[in-house]
Amino acid sequence: MKAFRIILFVLVLSSLLQSCSKEGARIEVSGVLQQQGITTYQYGTHICGGYALRSNTIDLDVYVGQYVTVKGEKVPGYPVDGGPDYLEVEEVY
Repeated sequence: MKAFRIILFVLVLSSLLQSCSKEGARIEVSGVLQQQGITTYQYGTHICGGYALRSNTIDLDVYVGQYVTVKGEKVPGYPVDGGPDYLEVEEVY
């Protein structure tokens, strides 16, 4: 019975962790913000911390070359073509 409870606990915990990493999840990433350039995956205007970025509300060009922390949500349907996760940036600091 104890083994069953442990297995059940592990399954529930695994499910919770997967739901935290799904598309639409709020992500915080730190690093030097750079312009995207030419890529094989062709999405995003900038990159930071291994994520492709876009923003409809913030001019990311202002922060190019600076160490920043960005907050945003994963864009549904990405990554594609072997590219990185894709974030819609909502905050930069």
